Amino acid sequence: MRIAVVHSFYSSRVPSGENQVVLAQVEALRAAGHEVALVARHTDDRLRRASYPVEAALTTATGVGPDPTAELAAFRPDVVHVHNLFPNFGTAWLRDWPGRIVATLHNFRPMCANGYLFRDGAPCTACPSGDRWAAVKHGCFHGSRVASLPLAFRGRHGAPADPLLARADALVVLSERARRTYRDAGVDRLHVVPNFVTVTPAAAVAPGDRWLCVARLTPEKGVLELVRSWPAGVGLDVVGEGELRPAIESAAPDGVRLLGSMDNAALRAAMGGYAGLVVPSRWFEGLPTVYLEALAAGLPVLAVDGNSAADDVAAHDLGVVVPTSFGTADLRAALAAVADRGADLRRRAGASFRDRFTAPTWCDTITGVYDGTGVRARVVEPLSA
Repeated sequence: MRIAVVHSFYSSRVPSGENQVVLAQVEALRAAGHEVALVARHTDDRLRRASYPVEAALTTATGVGPDPTAELAAFRPDVVHVHNLFPNFGTAWLRDWPGRIVATLHNFRPMCANGYLFRDGAPCTACPSGDRWAAVKHGCFHGSRVASLPLAFRGRHGAPADPLLARADALVVLSERARRTYRDAGVDRLHVVPNFVTVTPAAAVAPGDRWLCVARLTPEKGVLELVRSWPAGVGLDVVGEGELRPAIESAAPDGVRLLGSMDNAALRAAMGGYAGLVVPSRWFEGLPTVYLEALAAGLPVLAVDGNSAADDVAAHDLGVVVPTSFGTADLRAALAAVADRGADLRRRAGASFRDRFTAPTWCDTITGVYDGTGVRARVVEPLSA
């Protein structure tokens, strides 16, 4: 199958798991024998122009902007798989593209300016519930009303009218929670296809008694609330950086260490020596890559209710879920429950990863989505000279 992958790469100034997921999927499809063209635009390249902020705002608001049509037509794909168009691709080209389109929704940007459905420390559905200009009132994108305006303007008719969502023949979401959220906003043609990770088996190590949390230190990730209630004297290593680091350092009890950023290879190599992974996210999440990596390493998971990892933990018995309003007593009870079932939970975690989150499984599932849109019956003619 000939597959064109379209992606607007986020700036390297802020590490993006989505960028890495797209590259991994391209390689997985090629390894499975498909011919894949990556059609990309990079924020890092476009930021060099002084006019870029204005260009990006106009592209977002109007849909008029960089157009991948010529590259796509030259490749003649059976299917175009769009991951992200914001803010470096326009959307006007979607109306005229004659072939099939599949889009992966990595976040909630079509219905929320910041993409998280999260504001002021709690989930927020004001915009998809009908308050279309709430993002401007609250400055939801980068804390700026001006920066939020193009996104609010684009989304003023609701998620089903988003140019990509309206045009795509199939929409991929990463979790059942995301599917429900988009469905409740009036979007259909949804398929749940979780991401995968490719891991190199590490040398077996005995699990230690310290826990691991890997997250940006930003409000939606919930790390500040976690350390405020973390039991003193219990080991917790926090990997990540962000604006809340000073507050987290001040709130952290004895036993909590902030390790900053860590190379992914080093992190994966160290994972097996932890007692488990903590996922404290307060937004819905997709399905965090670090969660998949932890399962691959055989780690039980302690998750806060309300995010997709917590849903998966509960559905497949992979650890313990604590309530959103958890306190120290809840965490102590959860840690004890994991300790009581440590060996069984580690076995279940590894088996769950092998059954559901490998590259071959993902390839089989996503090509099934492609086939379901009738891609093999569609041929795109190259543009005339």
